[in-house]
Amino acid sequence: MSDGNIVHVVGTGTIGEPLIGLLCDIRRELGIDEVTFHKRSAKLLDRPKVKGLLNRGASLVADDDKLEEFRELGLEPTYTAEEAIERASVVIDCTPKGVGLANKEKYYEKYKHKVKGFLAQGSEFGFGKMYALGINDEALTEKDKFIQIVSCNTHNIAVVIHTLAIEGKKNHLVDGRFVCIRRANDISQDAKFIPAPQVGTHGEGDMGTHHARDVYHLYKTMGHELNVFSSAMKVNTQYMHSIWFDVQLDKKVTREDVEYSFWRNPRVAVTHKKSANLIFSFGRDHGHYGRILNQTVVVLPTLHVRNENEVIGFCFTPQDGNSLLSSIAATEWFLYPDEYRERLRCLGPFLMQEV
Repeated sequence: MSDGNIVHVVGTGTIGEPLIGLLCDIRRELGIDEVTFHKRSAKLLDRPKVKGLLNRGASLVADDDKLEEFRELGLEPTYTAEEAIERASVVIDCTPKGVGLANKEKYYEKYKHKVKGFLAQGSEFGFGKMYALGINDEALTEKDKFIQIVSCNTHNIAVVIHTLAIEGKKNHLVDGRFVCIRRANDISQDAKFIPAPQVGTHGEGDMGTHHARDVYHLYKTMGHELNVFSSAMKVNTQYMHSIWFDVQLDKKVTREDVEYSFWRNPRVAVTHKKSANLIFSFGRDHGHYGRILNQTVVVLPTLHVRNENEVIGFCFTPQDGNSLLSSIAATEWFLYPDEYRERLRCLGPFLMQEV
């Protein structure tokens, strides 16, 4: 590893691109000396995106056999892929599902004695210790070299549970049921759009889908074993994921208690809006790269308390935004383990109390 704190991002997709941009924009506040990013394919359509990231101050990285292809597009890579990994302080893998695990086996294990830490995004189950900012920070130890940033919907479910059911080391959750109503694809993507709502199957046994499974394993790092179940479906929209939740507690609560709890959690944004397009457009106008960085947006008019201990409602998922926040938090934890929370204060303007 060379002198200075170098963060290397692998991938420039829906999480990678805004993450690179955000790291560049607040590089000094975060104590980062250099940001590099790996682009796998040299495509003419992607040239404006790459130029934009270069103009923000990031350095382009490419595979050995792709260097000339990038040069033909007028883009000059600064490092090769393996050079960038070897010299990095932290590597953040933002590649599609399965690629991160392959990269770990092929590259990251080789350089784990030089690099302070490696991160991968939500789909890479088994990559390392699961993490979400504000949920299980205390579970991170100096032995953790590989961290998996949980998915956007896992962030959402986790913070709803944390707000309603977790008090210090006490877990008040009796049962949690969640239905993830997912967008078909991102507005930046042409592929995989669907013509009509499409329901999913329950492939994770007693937990339903991977969302509950991942929440279970996330909280297990803190010693909690949650009784949770999730279902998922896709709808033909590109705006936002939404989640219906039914959380049963071992204590009595009122609707006012619930609303107040959501208001006071800094990682939660609340709203009186009931349409995803209104939330999405607010993020476009006021967020960073159009992203709301909160872990959830709770729709206050939908909150309902049943039998004095069951909380039901809807919330929207700021898809990549919550993953971006946790990715930067984990990066800072690797770089500045004793002061990373203080360094994250620069992200305060991007966290919204109300949408």
